[in-house]
Amino acid sequence: MLKKILAVSGKPGLYKLVSRGNRCLIVESVDAAKKRMPIMGTDKVISLNDIAMYTDADDVPLPQILESLKNLQEGKVVEMDYKNASKDELFDLFAKVLPEFDRDRVHASDVKKLIQWYNLLIVNGINEFVEPEETAEAE
Repeated sequence: MLKKILAVSGKPGLYKLVSRGNRCLIVESVDAAKKRMPIMGTDKVISLNDIAMYTDADDVPLPQILESLKNLQEGKVVEMDYKNASKDELFDLFAKVLPEFDRDRVHASDVKKLIQWYNLLIVNGINEFVEPEETAEAE
């Protein structure tokens, strides 16, 4: 599901890929406005599926982190005022989601962005973050 959800550098919020145009992507904002606009090839665009967070061992993909946060919050939005929360408050919450995160390379702004994106996705009905694993064929 997150393969078609995009973050665009320099633009707030998240965008859903609608179509591909000539030298551009047509995206729709993931919010109540559902505003469509072109994203040119000069804009830096990344799929949420391609983002990972640093840990002490390997990097953990963002879909897994969002799924852990969803389980922690029981599918509801994060009630914390993340915009005004201290670094310690943000890291305490994030430690419940990803205990082995690298405290030197993950910044408070990264955790704020994670919570902002999570809340935006949940409010707009996007709550399937991890692709369902294919089940093995029975006999």
